[in-house]
This record gives sequence, C-alpha cells and structure tokens, in this order.
Amino acid sequence: MEQLLEVYRRPYDRRRPVVCRDEQPLQLIAESRLPLAMVPGRAQGIDYEYVREGSCTVWMFVEALGCWRDVRTTARRTAVDWAEQVRQLVDQPRFAEAETITLVCDNLNTHDYGSLYVAFPPEEALRLAGKLQLVFTPKHGSWLNMAEPELSVMRRQSFSDRIASRERVASRAKAWAEDRNERQTGIDWQFRTEDARIKLKRLYPQIKM
Repeated sequence: MEQLLEVYRRPYDRRRPVVCRDEQPLQLIAESRLPLAMVPGRAQGIDYEYVREGSCTVWMFVEALGCWRDVRTTARRTAVDWAEQVRQLVDQPRFAEAETITLVCDNLNTHDYGSLYVAFPPEEALRLAGKLQLVFTPKHGSWLNMAEPELSVMRRQSFSDRIASRERVASRAKAWAEDRNERQTGIDWQFRTEDARIKLKRLYPQIKM
C-alpha cells in the first residue's frame, strides 16, 4: 500500500508516466417496448420490462497528472484481453518517448507479466514487459486505484440508461473520454501515506516483541 501511495507522489515525468488501469463489466439491455415520448405534463414512459443482450467489459486507463484517460470495450476480460489492452497502452503514440510506464492494477491473477506470454510470442511479451512496472493495489483496497472513481463518474454521466450494444457503449465511452481530456480534467488525490498509517492501521502487520 505504501509503495502505491508513494508512486502517486511522484512528479509528472513524460519518460516515466504513471497510469492507473481498471476494468468493469457492463450489462447490455434493450427495451422490450418503445418508450413513450415526453410531453408537457407527462414524463417519458419507460416499460419496466427489458431484454438482456449479454454484457461487455469497459477498460479504463487514467494518467492523472497528464489529465488523460482512454476507454475501450471488449466482449470479455480474460488474461489475453488484459494483455492486448496493455499492448495498446504501451504502443500509444502518447507514450512513444516513455522509458517505463508504471501501471497501477488491481491485485488479480490475470494482471501479471505472465499474461503477456500467454497472449504473445516470447519476443513481443519481453518487449512489453520491459516497458512496464506493475504496481498493485492491496487486497480489499481496489479503491486506491484512481481508475476506479473515473469508471464511476463515467457510468453516472454516460450509462444511466439502457444500452443494447457494445458498439453504442464504445461510442459513448469514447465521447466521454475525449470531452474529459479536452477539458483537462484531473484528479485531486488527497490520500497520502501518512493518512494510511493512521486510518488503515489495522491492515499493517503487528510485530510482537
């Protein structure tokens, strides 16, 4: 935990950017009947019944100090999907001059260098691993990942209604990210190592003399 919080204290460095990454499933839902249009004196009428259209995964990448985020969608979230998302991050033109990308991830078994070797030939996996420094949130501490609140904001602002297709999800997510990037919306992170030592004292190992 302290390692992660100290990473957040680093000054902005385009050659060593810090990027937070998180993913979230999103259920795809279609209307069973066409909603009734809103008219003066009457709200829009939406049938409580709906049609399940499966689900997709929304991937969020956030460089807080750079006021930049990138959102993508896939049908699943396997180790191979994670590896492909990482490859797209490493090959982003934005990070062409980066020597090392510090990637903050949740502590899951698929979020590992080994997933790169599952997805790609050894030479490609080695190339990607050489550009990355993986830093993990602690167990039950995924809220320490800055990408998580960004996902929450996006869901509230863009996905409050029913969406039936992954293409529609991708279109809305792209528009949301572009608008947020254009406005240079940053993240005012206030939780520091000193706070963790007080508020999360129970999580620290107890040394018995």
